Amino acid sequence: MVEKPTASQDLEYTSGRIQVLKGLAAVRKRPGMYIGSTSSRGLHHLVYEVVDNSIDEAMAGHCTGISVTVHEDNSITVVDDGRGIPVDIHPTEGIPGVELAMTTLHSGGKFDKDSYKVSGGLHGVGVSVVNALSEWLEVEIWRDGRRWHHRFERGDKAKDLEELGPADGSGTRITFKPDPEIFTELVYNFETLSSRLREQAFLNRGLEIRIRDERPDEPVDEKFQYEGGLAEYVQYLRAGRHPVHEEVLFFEAQRPEAEVALALQYDTGFSENTHTFVNNINTHEGGTHVTGLKAALTRTVNDYAKKNNLLKKADESLSGDDVREGLTCVLSVRVMEPQFEGQTKTRLGNSEVRGAVEAVVNEHLAIWLEENPKAAKAIIEKSLQAARAREAARKARDLARKKNALEGGVLPGKLADCSLSDPTLTEIFIVEGDSAGGSAKQGRDRSFQAILPIKGKILNVERARIDKILSNIEIRAIITALGAGIKDDFDLESTRYNKIIIMTDADVDGAHIRTLLLTFFFRQMRELIDAGYVYIAQPPLYRVAKGKEAQYAYSEDERQQIVRRLTNGKGEEARGLNVQRYKGLGEMNPDQLWMTTMDPESRTILQVTMESAAEADSIFSRLMGEEVEPRRQFIEKNARYVKNLDV
Repeated sequence: MVEKPTASQDLEYTSGRIQVLKGLAAVRKRPGMYIGSTSSRGLHHLVYEVVDNSIDEAMAGHCTGISVTVHEDNSITVVDDGRGIPVDIHPTEGIPGVELAMTTLHSGGKFDKDSYKVSGGLHGVGVSVVNALSEWLEVEIWRDGRRWHHRFERGDKAKDLEELGPADGSGTRITFKPDPEIFTELVYNFETLSSRLREQAFLNRGLEIRIRDERPDEPVDEKFQYEGGLAEYVQYLRAGRHPVHEEVLFFEAQRPEAEVALALQYDTGFSENTHTFVNNINTHEGGTHVTGLKAALTRTVNDYAKKNNLLKKADESLSGDDVREGLTCVLSVRVMEPQFEGQTKTRLGNSEVRGAVEAVVNEHLAIWLEENPKAAKAIIEKSLQAARAREAARKARDLARKKNALEGGVLPGKLADCSLSDPTLTEIFIVEGDSAGGSAKQGRDRSFQAILPIKGKILNVERARIDKILSNIEIRAIITALGAGIKDDFDLESTRYNKIIIMTDADVDGAHIRTLLLTFFFRQMRELIDAGYVYIAQPPLYRVAKGKEAQYAYSEDERQQIVRRLTNGKGEEARGLNVQRYKGLGEMNPDQLWMTTMDPESRTILQVTMESAAEADSIFSRLMGEEVEPRRQFIEKNARYVKNLDV
């Protein structure tokens, strides 16, 4: 029964309690509604919003170059050679156009289809939100032969727009400093920014995008410009996988409903790597354009195979999964009025786009297959091999179900499960080795922590088909323990734990096992990563003891600090000091493992997130694929960043 409030309580809620947040105050009050979070992801989103405006200028044909600079204080400058933000007085608002764009939500040129036929920024909240969440923002404009400057502080105008004198050309420079009152993370990650800018350069053929990081002693500069556009993007994503046909299929076509551009290539790998974009926005949740693409691929390949008698039986056909095995594909669609599902803009809802994409892909893929019979035959042969493997996997699954090995029934014998059954309250540690697994089982909290030890290194799923994956004992144990199925049968809602924590030794073998497990989750259970369920444990590297006092260090710097503190600055030569380097989890007793690595009150665990599925796809292909050369190049480029290397 709900208790009715008293009269005095009821009177407290009056009109005076209704707050009106004017201007950009609402953005500062609830920043997560506009940029997703105030952590690292939201911090980087500020840059994307400003860059997207410049990209829209490029899509409209008015911009050829964009540069991004990360300054020493983590302020950001974005410059483009577009038309420049308008500075004339708005006819109804009575203020300069640049001031209106910077201080008013839902204002911008994206609503006017004469200014921008297609654009990513459709809600008119981009640059004004950046302004609201910045300690300060300055904009400089070159337009109509004059140079202009405007400054804002925490979303408010600091001074009026001023003219600085004559200028050559046109463009816009925006410099901003994220507000420490808003953000919990204020340091930009160069790799995160550069991967996003690289993606945009691939999607906008010929556009030059530069990024400069002024924070290192030797500033870092990178330039991205791809005349091959999507075709080059496919080659970049394919990385270390051998192509089935040398030529990348690329075409672009215009329909009344949408402009469609597609690049694809098949390789000898076993994963499908399809990445789709609408108006340069990564639609990783798919949508109608993806539905049209998949339908066209399946129909066209089957039609060609039947027409050329490449199938053994008259009634035989290839499934969509068979046709897409080993496919690396980038689909870019430009739509005048896209209907995205949700503010996150990750799923396209326009029903008419499906038909446009399906018709265009049917037409151009059919022509390409006819003109390239050798490649067509190789693709269909690969699809037939996939079909045979999938049938073998189905039989394996059916057999496993009868034995209760993959779903329902008996859990793996070596799984030490927890007593709680609510997935939101439970977690599972996937632990390297029986020794560490034994310590973890003894040290855990049995109510909510499950332990699954695995022996050695699991199968590298980057180089294996589904039938081989399902025959691997350790992988089967993981699938069974998690209880959510695998690949196309995966159901996130059935996952038995909402925290899946990878806990491996702090050595090279441990890092390799961790990478194999991440490859497995990325290729076969990507929804776990998208949902934020996958974590990496952070066991200590050192135990530093002097007398009865012992402390744990999780980095080399922390070890040195502890040593200085325990020895009053004398260092490791001090008598009675003992420094132990942990190379294996089994070297810790259960109490130590609980206290340092498993206790939610004191541990540190890293959540596995994915800013760019395309970039993750490329990295896994390079590091885990069959080709040695891309892996060697990666090691040469990144060797200087290695901190702990076993000799």
